Amino acid sequence: MKFISIQNHKIPALGLGTYSINGMECTDAVSNALGQGYRHIDTAQMYGNEAEVGAGIKASPTEREDVFLTTKVLTENFNKRDFMPSVEDSLRKLKLDYVDLLLLHWPGTDEANKLALDLLNTCIDKGYTRMVGVSNFTTRQLQYARNHAPVICNQVEYHPYLSQQKILDDLRAHDMFLTAYRPLVKGAIAEDKTIQQLAEKYRRTAGQIVLRWLVQQPNVAAIPKAASAKNRADNLNIFDFELAKEDMQTIFNLNKNQRFVNPGWAPEWDK
Repeated sequence: MKFISIQNHKIPALGLGTYSINGMECTDAVSNALGQGYRHIDTAQMYGNEAEVGAGIKASPTEREDVFLTTKVLTENFNKRDFMPSVEDSLRKLKLDYVDLLLLHWPGTDEANKLALDLLNTCIDKGYTRMVGVSNFTTRQLQYARNHAPVICNQVEYHPYLSQQKILDDLRAHDMFLTAYRPLVKGAIAEDKTIQQLAEKYRRTAGQIVLRWLVQQPNVAAIPKAASAKNRADNLNIFDFELAKEDMQTIFNLNKNQRFVNPGWAPEWDK
């Protein structure tokens, strides 16, 4: 496993995303992933599976301090009445005293963001989280966030069809990291002829090529969802090879500025 060193913290570069994995399937997936060697698990209040994720961690023999766990606060909880109770409820569901990284899931208004960022500081003070960050924030919102809390991460959609260079440049300039969600575009990447050619060259799967491309970049982690044990094992098997510089660029050249996650509450994205 590769680790990203940021602000005196070490973050596993590859994690398991749990969006839309629920019930016993989620518990088994988390426990199995940790048994396979994963050390980074990602969940959220929005996913409705924090209890199952916590049960999966408990069912695994992996020590808690060896698991990097992320959860995220719903935007509707960015108020004084609901924010702290929602975080405490997340910890109860997870059956844990703390998470490693607590994120604001989507930006709200500037006023709501400021309040939520102030409350992230309170979460650090209370020991509810070791680190704090944001998700789906633009560079303008990131700059604002840094002025109010020691944010270390921005979790955003990132894959070969969507450049995040502007956000990456900003994050690297401030010793922060990017966590890439939807990295395999729900498997669609496997149909890309360019990726297929690289997969043949390196004798790897298309997914392994793209995940390697991501984690080979400075300050980038990736959290692919994988409901099957085989896919989880394949995704993890990317640390014994390296893409050549020209092949990295070939994948960068696939950019179409194409988003697959763009709900009505999304901010006006960086261009």
